[in-house]
Amino acid sequence: MKNIILSMATSILFLAACNNETKKTEATSGADSTSITAVDTTLKSQKESPIQNILSAYLQLKNALAKDNDKDAASSGKALETAFADFDKSALPGDKAKLYDDIAADAKEHAEHIGANVGNIKHQREHFETLSQDVYDLVNAFGAGQKLYVDHCPMYNENKGANWISESKEISNPYLGQSMPTCGTVREELN
Repeated sequence: MKNIILSMATSILFLAACNNETKKTEATSGADSTSITAVDTTLKSQKESPIQNILSAYLQLKNALAKDNDKDAASSGKALETAFADFDKSALPGDKAKLYDDIAADAKEHAEHIGANVGNIKHQREHFETLSQDVYDLVNAFGAGQKLYVDHCPMYNENKGANWISESKEISNPYLGQSMPTCGTVREELN
Protein backbone atom coordinates (compact mmCIF):
# COMPACT_ATOMS: atom_id res chain seq x y z
CA MET A 1 0.00 0.00 0.00
CA LYS A 2 2.90 2.35 0.83
CA ASN A 3 4.38 1.68 -2.60
CA ILE A 4 1.11 2.64 -4.33
CA ILE A 5 0.83 5.90 -2.37
CA LEU A 6 4.52 6.68 -2.93
CA SER A 7 4.15 5.97 -6.68
CA MET A 8 1.07 8.18 -6.92
CA ALA A 9 2.83 11.01 -5.06
CA THR A 10 5.86 10.74 -7.33
CA SER A 11 3.61 10.72 -10.42
CA ILE A 12 1.74 13.79 -9.23
CA LEU A 13 5.00 15.67 -8.58
CA PHE A 14 6.35 14.60 -11.98
CA LEU A 15 3.18 15.76 -13.78
CA ALA A 16 3.15 19.03 -11.86
CA ALA A 17 6.79 19.67 -12.77
CA CYS A 18 6.15 18.89 -16.44
CA ASN A 19 3.07 21.10 -16.50
CA ASN A 20 5.06 23.95 -14.95
CA GLU A 21 7.79 23.60 -17.62
CA THR A 22 5.14 23.72 -20.37
CA LYS A 23 3.78 26.99 -18.98
CA LYS A 24 7.29 28.46 -18.91
CA THR A 25 7.81 27.43 -22.54
CA GLU A 26 4.45 28.89 -23.55
CA ALA A 27 5.24 32.14 -21.73
CA THR A 28 8.62 32.35 -23.43
CA SER A 29 7.22 31.61 -26.88
CA GLY A 30 4.44 34.14 -26.25
CA ALA A 31 7.05 36.77 -25.50
CA ASP A 32 8.94 35.80 -28.66
CA SER A 33 5.82 36.14 -30.80
CA THR A 34 5.10 39.53 -29.23
CA SER A 35 8.63 40.64 -30.12
CA ILE A 36 8.26 39.32 -33.64
CA THR A 37 4.92 41.14 -34.00
CA ALA A 38 6.52 44.36 -32.75
CA VAL A 39 9.37 44.00 -35.26
CA ASP A 40 6.91 43.22 -38.08
CA THR A 41 4.84 46.28 -37.17
CA THR A 42 7.95 48.47 -37.09
CA LEU A 43 9.15 47.19 -40.46
CA LYS A 44 5.69 47.63 -41.94
CA SER A 45 5.45 51.23 -40.73
CA GLN A 46 8.90 51.94 -42.19
CA LYS A 47 7.79 50.63 -45.58
CA GLU A 48 4.35 52.24 -45.53
CA SER A 49 3.94 55.27 -47.71
CA PRO A 50 2.64 58.54 -46.27
CA ILE A 51 -0.06 58.43 -48.94
CA GLN A 52 -1.20 54.91 -48.02
CA ASN A 53 -4.76 55.95 -47.07
CA ILE A 54 -5.13 57.93 -50.29
CA LEU A 55 -3.82 55.03 -52.32
CA SER A 56 -6.12 52.56 -50.57
CA ALA A 57 -9.22 54.66 -51.30
CA TYR A 58 -8.10 55.13 -54.92
CA LEU A 59 -7.70 51.38 -55.41
CA GLN A 60 -11.16 50.76 -53.93
CA LEU A 61 -12.53 53.29 -56.39
CA LYS A 62 -10.72 51.64 -59.30
CA ASN A 63 -12.12 48.24 -58.32
CA ALA A 64 -15.67 49.59 -57.99
CA LEU A 65 -15.50 51.13 -61.48
CA ALA A 66 -14.11 47.87 -62.90
CA LYS A 67 -17.23 46.15 -61.53
CA ASP A 68 -19.53 48.85 -62.96
CA ASN A 69 -20.63 49.69 -59.41
CA ASP A 70 -21.41 53.41 -59.37
CA LYS A 71 -22.61 53.33 -55.74
CA ASP A 72 -19.36 51.84 -54.43
CA ALA A 73 -17.43 54.18 -56.70
CA ALA A 74 -19.24 57.16 -55.16
CA SER A 75 -18.55 55.84 -51.68
CA SER A 76 -14.88 55.35 -52.54
CA GLY A 77 -14.75 58.83 -54.04
CA LYS A 78 -15.98 60.25 -50.73
CA ALA A 79 -13.45 58.11 -48.83
CA LEU A 80 -10.76 59.48 -51.11
CA GLU A 81 -11.87 63.03 -50.37
CA THR A 82 -11.58 62.27 -46.66
CA ALA A 83 -8.14 60.68 -47.11
CA PHE A 84 -6.90 63.84 -48.83
CA ALA A 85 -8.42 66.05 -46.12
CA ASP A 86 -6.90 63.92 -43.32
CA PHE A 87 -3.42 63.78 -44.84
CA ASP A 88 -0.88 65.23 -42.38
CA LYS A 89 1.63 67.17 -44.40
CA SER A 90 3.24 68.83 -41.37
CA ALA A 91 6.19 66.41 -41.51
CA LEU A 92 6.85 67.11 -45.19
CA PRO A 93 9.65 69.43 -46.24
CA GLY A 94 8.49 72.68 -47.87
CA ASP A 95 8.99 71.58 -51.48
CA LYS A 96 7.17 68.26 -50.91
CA ALA A 97 4.32 70.04 -49.09
CA LYS A 98 3.92 72.42 -52.03
CA LEU A 99 3.95 69.52 -54.49
CA TYR A 100 1.36 67.68 -52.40
CA ASP A 101 -0.87 70.78 -52.26
CA ASP A 102 -0.71 71.22 -56.03
CA ILE A 103 -1.63 67.62 -56.76
CA ALA A 104 -4.17 67.26 -53.95
CA ALA A 105 -6.18 70.33 -54.90
CA ASP A 106 -6.96 68.87 -58.32
CA ALA A 107 -7.39 65.29 -57.07
CA LYS A 108 -9.84 66.30 -54.32
CA GLU A 109 -12.04 68.02 -56.89
CA HIS A 110 -12.18 64.87 -59.02
CA ALA A 111 -12.85 62.66 -56.01
CA GLU A 112 -15.67 65.01 -55.01
CA HIS A 113 -17.27 64.73 -58.47
CA ILE A 114 -17.03 60.95 -58.38
CA GLY A 115 -18.58 60.89 -54.91
CA ALA A 116 -21.47 63.13 -55.96
CA ASN A 117 -22.43 61.25 -59.12
CA VAL A 118 -24.15 58.03 -58.13
CA GLY A 119 -26.01 56.78 -61.20
CA ASN A 120 -23.66 58.46 -63.67
CA ILE A 121 -20.76 56.05 -64.04
CA LYS A 122 -19.70 57.64 -67.34
CA HIS A 123 -19.09 60.94 -65.52
CA GLN A 124 -17.32 59.12 -62.69
CA ARG A 125 -14.99 57.50 -65.21
CA GLU A 126 -14.23 60.86 -66.84
CA HIS A 127 -13.04 62.22 -63.51
CA PHE A 128 -11.23 58.98 -62.71
CA GLU A 129 -9.01 59.49 -65.76
CA THR A 130 -7.54 62.75 -64.45
CA LEU A 131 -7.57 61.49 -60.87
CA SER A 132 -5.43 58.55 -61.97
CA GLN A 133 -2.77 60.94 -63.28
CA ASP A 134 -2.84 62.83 -59.96
CA VAL A 135 -2.40 59.61 -57.98
CA TYR A 136 0.42 58.57 -60.32
CA ASP A 137 2.16 61.88 -59.58
CA LEU A 138 1.68 61.35 -55.82
CA VAL A 139 3.13 57.84 -55.99
CA ASN A 140 6.14 59.11 -57.91
CA ALA A 141 6.69 61.89 -55.37
CA PHE A 142 6.02 59.97 -52.13
CA GLY A 143 6.33 56.28 -52.96
CA ALA A 144 3.68 53.63 -52.61
CA GLY A 145 5.13 51.25 -50.03
CA GLN A 146 4.00 48.41 -52.30
CA LYS A 147 4.34 47.22 -55.87
CA LEU A 148 1.86 48.85 -58.23
CA TYR A 149 1.21 48.70 -61.94
CA VAL A 150 0.34 51.45 -64.39
CA ASP A 151 -2.16 49.97 -66.81
CA HIS A 152 -3.41 51.41 -70.09
CA CYS A 153 -6.73 50.99 -71.88
CA PRO A 154 -6.28 51.92 -75.57
CA MET A 155 -10.01 51.96 -76.35
CA TYR A 156 -11.32 54.38 -73.72
CA ASN A 157 -12.50 57.83 -74.79
CA GLU A 158 -12.96 57.07 -78.49
CA ASN A 159 -9.62 55.26 -78.73
CA LYS A 160 -7.66 58.10 -77.13
CA GLY A 161 -6.86 55.74 -74.26
CA ALA A 162 -6.33 56.26 -70.55
CA ASN A 163 -4.13 54.98 -67.75
CA TRP A 164 -4.87 53.82 -64.23
CA ILE A 165 -2.94 52.39 -61.30
CA SER A 166 -3.54 48.87 -60.09
CA GLU A 167 -2.36 46.73 -57.20
CA SER A 168 -2.44 43.64 -59.41
CA LYS A 169 -0.69 42.70 -62.64
CA GLU A 170 -3.97 41.20 -63.83
CA ILE A 171 -5.96 43.70 -65.91
CA SER A 172 -9.30 44.76 -64.47
CA ASN A 173 -10.38 47.72 -66.57
CA PRO A 174 -12.16 50.55 -64.69
CA TYR A 175 -12.95 52.47 -67.88
CA LEU A 176 -14.79 49.76 -69.79
CA GLY A 177 -15.87 47.74 -66.75
CA GLN A 178 -17.63 44.47 -67.31
CA SER A 179 -18.14 45.08 -71.04
CA MET A 180 -14.38 44.56 -71.62
CA PRO A 181 -12.84 43.72 -68.23
CA THR A 182 -9.44 42.55 -69.51
CA CYS A 183 -8.89 45.24 -72.14
CA GLY A 184 -5.54 46.86 -71.48
CA THR A 185 -1.87 46.31 -70.90
CA VAL A 186 0.64 46.93 -68.13
CA ARG A 187 2.74 49.93 -69.06
CA GLU A 188 4.92 50.35 -66.00
CA GLU A 189 5.75 48.81 -62.62
CA LEU A 190 6.05 51.13 -59.65
CA ASN A 191 8.02 49.92 -56.63
